[in-house]
Amino acid sequence: MLSAALGITAFLMAVPFAYDALRLAGALYLAWLAWHALRPGGRSAFEVKALPRDSNRRLFFMGLLTNLLNPKIAVLYLSLLPQFIDPVKGNVLGQSLVLGGVQVVISVSVNALIAVSAGSVAALLATRPRWVLVQRWLMGTVLAGLALRMATEARR
Repeated sequence: MLSAALGITAFLMAVPFAYDALRLAGALYLAWLAWHALRPGGRSAFEVKALPRDSNRRLFFMGLLTNLLNPKIAVLYLSLLPQFIDPVKGNVLGQSLVLGGVQVVISVSVNALIAVSAGSVAALLATRPRWVLVQRWLMGTVLAGLALRMATEARR
């Protein structure tokens, strides 16, 4: 959202190499996630297990990396926000930040509900090992497909 408001997204769209580099980095990240799901002895996102506590800093940078490597979100902000910004009504940057902030609050709320309910789903699936295996393969296949599509997608 900040990238779109400050014009960095326009740079990504204007410089094909920058967009392609970001797109390919995102595809590699998805492929890495798919490999971890599909490899022998791989893990499922719903697998319940004790994990060491990650620092807030590490969690923040994991989320930041995931978001920075997703050029489609930047394009969404670049194409969606300007429709609702009226230069006559005041500061364009301020309007961009308010609109983007509203979208971020909604996204965080929805993702928080998903995260909270994921524990219940994980506990349910843990009692059904076959479902965990099916879910792991389904997730890995979808991630691999998305990585392939992202890597081969032509610039529009």
